[in-house]
Amino acid sequence: MFHDRAKLTVIAGRGGDGSMHFRREKFVPKGGPDGGDGGDGGDVVLVADPRRRDLSGFRPNQKLRAGKGGAGGSSLSNGARGEDAVLPVPVGTQVLDEDGRLVADLAHPGARVVVAKGGTGGRGNKRFATATRQTPRFAEVGWPGEERSIELRLKLLADAALVGLPNAGKSSLLARLSNARPKVADYPFTTLAPVLGTVEGPDGRQLVVADVPGLIEGASEGVGLGHEFLAHLERARVLLHVIDSSEGDAEERWATIDSELAAYGAGLDECQQAIVLNKIDLSPEPPAFDLEDERILRVFRVSAATGAGIEELKRALLALMPQEEVVPPAPGDEDELVDFLVYRPQPARRAYRVFRTERGFRVTGRPPSSAELEAVLKAAGVREGDDVEVGDEVLEWQ
Repeated sequence: MFHDRAKLTVIAGRGGDGSMHFRREKFVPKGGPDGGDGGDGGDVVLVADPRRRDLSGFRPNQKLRAGKGGAGGSSLSNGARGEDAVLPVPVGTQVLDEDGRLVADLAHPGARVVVAKGGTGGRGNKRFATATRQTPRFAEVGWPGEERSIELRLKLLADAALVGLPNAGKSSLLARLSNARPKVADYPFTTLAPVLGTVEGPDGRQLVVADVPGLIEGASEGVGLGHEFLAHLERARVLLHVIDSSEGDAEERWATIDSELAAYGAGLDECQQAIVLNKIDLSPEPPAFDLEDERILRVFRVSAATGAGIEELKRALLALMPQEEVVPPAPGDEDELVDFLVYRPQPARRAYRVFRTERGFRVTGRPPSSAELEAVLKAAGVREGDDVEVGDEVLEWQ
């Protein structure tokens, strides 16, 4: 079954704690502090993988965790960085936050986005040694990683998309045009999920054509099946209106689908279109289509059953969509190019720090809310009876 939406909870790794250690070695008096820093927590990363077709591999409300950073050690040994959790998703996947705002659009193969940043590792006591504080008996704890809920929405990448009423012959046409083998039957709503096919040109070029379930009047308001997949039409460069010409009311059928596209929005009513009058083998005379619209590029008369007009349609599709030129980046600009757009503002730096002491923990700076402080201390491993210093107050953890 085709899935184009999924919800995930992503949890980045917690940073490792800094080490509170002093050098104790024979014949080395006054060794001093030598605690190393903790490693940063791992990130949760999404990568656009062209081998993925849909989001069916995700479980409902799945949780994805990255690795924790290693704790610092003695002899200035720093902890290892936590392992990243890398999740492959189909090309064309959009990432939305809990409020429905777009975070990233993975529209190119290999595009990456960090959806949860790992926590920063704590500093060891060596970092806090100064001329007046030569034996610091505290070290910084690691910060928790980010945790958030995200929604993945897949919008297929296709050069052309077939739209039309049920039983117009879209699946048969796709089977004629491409290497796809969709289900074909003589009843409406045969297609229950989008199907992609590749059209091969004589020069080796390839075009991707998408077939979505048939639309009916009221589809933009949730009637029928096609409304669930209208989002997959947004990236198409040309919409192919497939019309059953044997019914004799081609203009009215086109107007019905066009009004549903306009009601859905997202610019679908502004896309370039081509009219494909199918089933011409059932009519004694070539069907007429006298409607004029600046969006309509051409009108084709074909028969998916007999193959009439199919080769002309293939050549026209290749001509209507010229190959996009790949402009190589200028020297020195490779690092400036990005494969995704990030709209989420970066979180501000925390206004407080938490240190591990010999008796417990110390909180410096502007104290956070009690719930946030409790979460940080629990993640740092606070135990019953530990002293927690907050400003001038010393509290006992219970």
